[in-house]
Amino acid sequence: MKVLLHICCGPCLIYPLEILQKEGFSVTGFFYNPNIHSFGEYKTRRDSLNTYAGKINLEVIYPEYDVNEYFRRITHNESAPGRCKICFRLRLEKTAQFARDNKFNSFTTTLLVSPYQDQELLKSIGEKLSQDLGIDFLYRDFRPGFRDAHAKAKAQGLYCQKYCGCLYSEIERSRTKC
Repeated sequence: MKVLLHICCGPCLIYPLEILQKEGFSVTGFFYNPNIHSFGEYKTRRDSLNTYAGKINLEVIYPEYDVNEYFRRITHNESAPGRCKICFRLRLEKTAQFARDNKFNSFTTTLLVSPYQDQELLKSIGEKLSQDLGIDFLYRDFRPGFRDAHAKAKAQGLYCQKYCGCLYSEIERSRTKC
């Protein structure tokens, strides 16, 4: 069974990939994250993932960085959780479409490993896209492996970011430190 795994970052890839491979899935990565701000931050995350993927022999697809599409979608919905729902939908929709068009059996996301993301929202978006696009959404609660995976990432020298990626989350994180 071929699964397309949306990847938000290298550290969040570690545990979901381990689980999916143990379950017998053939996994291909999909790094689509137009929400990441700035382009330098995007490039750092992409390059870190690319280096790690090379070490573990994981094929990863890197669609174009389309920050304009992200901003078009969230305009007038910049506050959380509204922007998060739109952002999740945008990234999972692109993943599901690619999976369907390229004959994968299912799609899923590493966002499901984070205790900071809304699991039920991600699950409902994935299931809705599954119905709308005719491709299975593979739901797993990967959160139990989050802390261990991030410890492994740090030990391997993977870049570990300090915010989800969008401009607004970066601002929110900075405000809490003031």
